[in-house]
Amino acid sequence: MNKVSLYIKESYAELMTKVSWPTWDELTNSAIVVAIAALIMALLVFAMDKSASIILGTFYKAF
Repeated sequence: MNKVSLYIKESYAELMTKVSWPTWDELTNSAIVVAIAALIMALLVFAMDKSASIILGTFYKAF
């Protein structure tokens, strides 16, 4: 048996026996937390972009 196939077999066995997979509820909760965090970050970046646009627009109109 070559090294690659042995590696794949051992990796599969480890994933099936030693890894603790999250329950559906844990997975759902984590997905909701990630979605809310991504939304907050997107709103923050939008606010910074809009603020910079207004500030620079005001600055450029002064000259």
